[in-house]
Amino acid sequence: MQRILDLDTADLATLRGRELTASVAASEGRAMVAELWVHTAMLAGAHETGGVSNLEIAAAFGADILILNVVEKGFDGERWTTPVLGEFASAAALADAVGRPIGVNIEPGDVPAGRKATLENAKRLVDSGVALLCVTANPATGATLADMARTSEQLRAGLGDDVAIWAGKMHMAGRVEPLDAAGIAAVAEAGADGVLVPLPGTVPGVTREIAAEAVRRIHAAGAIAMGTIGTSQEGSHRNLVPQLALNAKEIGVDAHHIGDAFVGGSMDPEFLYDYSVAVRGRRHTWHRMARNARKRP
Repeated sequence: MQRILDLDTADLATLRGRELTASVAASEGRAMVAELWVHTAMLAGAHETGGVSNLEIAAAFGADILILNVVEKGFDGERWTTPVLGEFASAAALADAVGRPIGVNIEPGDVPAGRKATLENAKRLVDSGVALLCVTANPATGATLADMARTSEQLRAGLGDDVAIWAGKMHMAGRVEPLDAAGIAAVAEAGADGVLVPLPGTVPGVTREIAAEAVRRIHAAGAIAMGTIGTSQEGSHRNLVPQLALNAKEIGVDAHHIGDAFVGGSMDPEFLYDYSVAVRGRRHTWHRMARNARKRP
């Protein structure tokens, strides 16, 4: 299995399902994931050619995987609409345009119908070419870890083994509950092949010890762990990066998620770049950035 950090844009664009998860695992804690709102762009209309999309910015600054949030605002069940890039007949076509696998957030909580983590929605997204289903919860939607586990189990049963299902919480999502090792790992035991683990320093009470034990249990269950920054610190000062990044490496996560709460539904691209350099060095970071030369249709 090739490591995700070694793949060209053409290979990344077609990477999906269990192959995607295995490629991340093979990279030994050096895969970068950027979460973005599907319907906004921080630099749209910035110059006479119409600006650039958040997806292109994240790819240019080192992301290996793009996860789209509030998916119902860009996907009507058949076609995808994105700022700057325009319309696409499938997620596969969008992935080809930006040279990255496209994941989406779907949720079991109190959310619009198009974002709900139902089997029908999940099948529609997978059929469109979505590389990764991220079962999670936006703020104040009321989902619990038990909801994540239950939904992962249902989706796995309905979709089969060759679909990438990464699930979990990156913050409390409006429900106060202990984000402990047992509860986090239960999501992997329920069928997810990737589990979200809030990084120490991002969620109150999630210590290095709790996070490290959660990762150990996730790996024991045969899944990978994605360390998340989902509490707006992705828009913080860049000098925060070394603490978060080295904590993530210490607890053993396989992928590093940078959230969307900076400007225009995106992470701070320089925060993403600094984080990438911290966890995989300048050589692999520049390698990913330089291999991003893909012409838009």
